[in-house]
Amino acid sequence: MDWGIKNRLSKLFKSDGHCFFLPVDHGYFQGPTSCLEKPAKTIKPLLPYCDALFCTRGVLRSCIDAAMDTPVILRVSGGTSMVGSDLANEAVTTCLEEIIRLNVSAVGVSVFVGSDYEKQTLLNLSNLVNECERYGIPVMAVTAVGKETEKRTSRYLALSCRIAAELGARVVKTYWCAKDFDKVVEGCPVPVVMAGGPKCETELEVLEFVHDGMQKGAVGINLGRNVWQNPNPVAVAKALHAIIHEKASVKEAHDIFKETKK
Repeated sequence: MDWGIKNRLSKLFKSDGHCFFLPVDHGYFQGPTSCLEKPAKTIKPLLPYCDALFCTRGVLRSCIDAAMDTPVILRVSGGTSMVGSDLANEAVTTCLEEIIRLNVSAVGVSVFVGSDYEKQTLLNLSNLVNECERYGIPVMAVTAVGKETEKRTSRYLALSCRIAAELGARVVKTYWCAKDFDKVVEGCPVPVVMAGGPKCETELEVLEFVHDGMQKGAVGINLGRNVWQNPNPVAVAKALHAIIHEKASVKEAHDIFKETKK
């Protein structure tokens, strides 16, 4: 592994090998998502607790302070929306020159294994790896399922993660699953980061699944809605940070949440 890519990965993963990525890229297919109507306002108080931001170039340019020290993972796939016929019909939206110009630490692209656009999205990933590796830029694959949430089984997730890793992704973002999540992680030869999925009903639910996933081998999280859509986003972020980087138990993290909430 060349120095450049090592350097970029070292910014994303802390010395303990763990990470807390904060995705704010939802607008690329959802529009002005609740609590993310003004990204700058949402992001600012959460920066002390996250290790990287996952966002689009539009939000990066218009809402993020260029003097910020937090590294950026750039969302570079899209082309569909919630009102379209199929969320899986994505293309790469950002050229390599733009990626380099924005000086990001990594890029992220969705793959839709098992969909009508499986080959297209897997080739999006492969082609992006071919281009970005030449310049030491790591690619994170996002194992997306679109609107078909019933696909989030360990067997499907393990298949998607392994394929993404085989095609050259340096990191894979995937969903946590209650059954056999350890098998998903064990079958993937690159770091696995947990996605948040739909907003949980309670803070405790979020803390429980994150703690379980970390115990089963995930290196961190890429959680958005379960953080910034919470009425107390800073308290949630601080509690999650404790699980990821301080090995806090669910109870300890929940106590941190309650204390910070005050």
